[in-house]
Amino acid sequence: MSIENNPLLNEAGNKYNSVPFSKIKAEHFIPALNHSIEQAKKIIDSIADSNNPTFENTVVAFENAFDDIEHIVTVYYHYFASIADDSIRALVSEISNINTKFNNDIYLNENLFKNIKSIYEDRDNLNLDSDDNRLLEELFNSFIRSGANLSADDKNQYREITEELSQLSPKFSNNVLNATNDINEYWISNKDDLKGLPENSIEAARLYAGKKNRDTEWCFTLDTNIGIILKSCENRSIREDVYMKYGSKCNGGKHDNSDILKKISLLRDKKAKLLGYDTHADFVLDRRMAKSKSNVYKLINDLIEPSFKAAKDDYDSICSFAAKVDSLNDIMPWDVQYYSDKLKKQKYNFDEESLRPYFKSENVINGVFKVANKLYGLEFEKTDLADKFHPDVNVYEVLDEDNSHVGILYEDLFPRNTKRGGAWMNPLRSQGMVVGNEVCRPHISLTCNLTKPTEDKPSLLTYREVETVFHEFGHCLHGLLSDRKYKKISGTSVFWDFVELPSQIMENWVGEEGALELFAHHYETGEVLPKDLLQKLKKSKNFRSGSNCLRQLTFGYLDMAWFGKHNNVDDVDKFEKMAIEKTMLKEQDTPGASISTMFGHIFAGGYSAGYYSYKWAEVLEADAFEKFKEDGIFNQDTAKSFRDNILSQGNIKHPLDLYRKFRGREPKVEALLKREGLLKTSTV
Repeated sequence: MSIENNPLLNEAGNKYNSVPFSKIKAEHFIPALNHSIEQAKKIIDSIADSNNPTFENTVVAFENAFDDIEHIVTVYYHYFASIADDSIRALVSEISNINTKFNNDIYLNENLFKNIKSIYEDRDNLNLDSDDNRLLEELFNSFIRSGANLSADDKNQYREITEELSQLSPKFSNNVLNATNDINEYWISNKDDLKGLPENSIEAARLYAGKKNRDTEWCFTLDTNIGIILKSCENRSIREDVYMKYGSKCNGGKHDNSDILKKISLLRDKKAKLLGYDTHADFVLDRRMAKSKSNVYKLINDLIEPSFKAAKDDYDSICSFAAKVDSLNDIMPWDVQYYSDKLKKQKYNFDEESLRPYFKSENVINGVFKVANKLYGLEFEKTDLADKFHPDVNVYEVLDEDNSHVGILYEDLFPRNTKRGGAWMNPLRSQGMVVGNEVCRPHISLTCNLTKPTEDKPSLLTYREVETVFHEFGHCLHGLLSDRKYKKISGTSVFWDFVELPSQIMENWVGEEGALELFAHHYETGEVLPKDLLQKLKKSKNFRSGSNCLRQLTFGYLDMAWFGKHNNVDDVDKFEKMAIEKTMLKEQDTPGASISTMFGHIFAGGYSAGYYSYKWAEVLEADAFEKFKEDGIFNQDTAKSFRDNILSQGNIKHPLDLYRKFRGREPKVEALLKREGLLKTSTV
């Protein structure tokens, strides 16, 4: 295949030089990656062989040497997450292995590190600006953390470990996707078994079954309907079946992740020791706001007492309610959501399903754009001048209030069987300098798996789905509004326990009347969300907040158990049970159900020894949003300060310094406890 005609290596030829998705095929990735690596090696060799290393010919040259490689790998993993047919998924191990071997060749190159180190040690005598200094710091640290200071024998061992890890994480992800696809279609043939389920879900299931030529049945796709079934289906055996199918995937069977995650845990621990750290958590936390395991546990332990007490009260109330209405005296995990939802409806005379007609997905997207406009003056103009990677996708050019180009936003909202579950932001092109010293604007993807439209109804979202859109859009703003010189320190390339601040703070606007009136309009009548519904929503907002917090703390404890200790785990289920014992309200007999075996955040994503980040960021965003509430949720000065001090700054400084500049002080936990209704039970 001709390299000259490879779309991954040529200018796209459109207005934005965006990814030419319609031209890219699976067979383009490996040749493009190998070619780009060969070209980069020539540049790296010239940098390493230089006898007169300078900031420009070494550090800047190094930063720009990987433009094509980063582009190819970024586009591939975007395909892998969003449109992963068999031909794309078949490449993941090879691409991961090629990339890891190349990274090892770079970061373990002694002459290259010697030249970078010489510049780093002489940095005080160089005329560097703040971006230059930070880039140099980050580059030097990345070499140290990638084994550059190891002995020859230890470097060989480091290579072996990292190359094996590069194979294991994609295998873990593939198993989760395959297992999800295997169980994703849940068939119901008896109409009586549909009792309690929302009409729109039943209709969508009927239409989906019809496409499978089974017109007398209903087929629920669990990637979007598991919560609806557990919350609404009156048939207890169906709830149990769905819970166990979903909760036990990848724990045994052909897509078992048990041995893979054990290996990941052991190899990460071994790698950390090579680099001079006690555990993988110590290695990770050395580059986090939290800094140490003791600080992570302090956060979790500060929250566990008020959360556990509130969650226990929640649980007792649900048990009493189930006994009263259905004489059920033995609550199981598949009953909790169901009776919780019924109790909530009774307690507040409110059903969250009543909100759906006011949350048409197109209106929600327009709403989040309007919120961004009122805060930051941004405009979002739909464009056909950039390629789409799927027909469902919309593309927008983002403009600043002076009509200058900010970036490109891809919006991809609905599930499909080639797309992994969940929601995420992905920078298809990060903001910053490329070859030629041109500072480019970012191209960002907003990806969700929301309720799909049916033949007779548009996509109508749950309140939680609306929060998800705002959350991921917050990440997008962090990427779009970045204003740094270099990609390595731009956008979301920040400490991991800081990266969720811009996303989680955006969720707050969903509960504010001034924001809701911009987009929460009935999809048929255009009526704004009635105030009585809004008041019921607000009153019910903290229902089971202790339980929700306890759930996050459960994940935090489990994460730290896998990566904050020296483990040689034999039985994953027993280990998990011991790890989360502090958060268990009741001993449950659910053999086969496992969190670890599908916990992609920590075994295949970037959250290992970092799941606490969500709670850490909640402390930050609740405290930060207090400032918006004090000044007005659309206060221009406050929004400008948040943009100037947080969103645009990337990794130019330690995040605590950035936060102090916005807030005028360090964050306090009280705002979060107050918002969650936990302050009265707190000892903090």
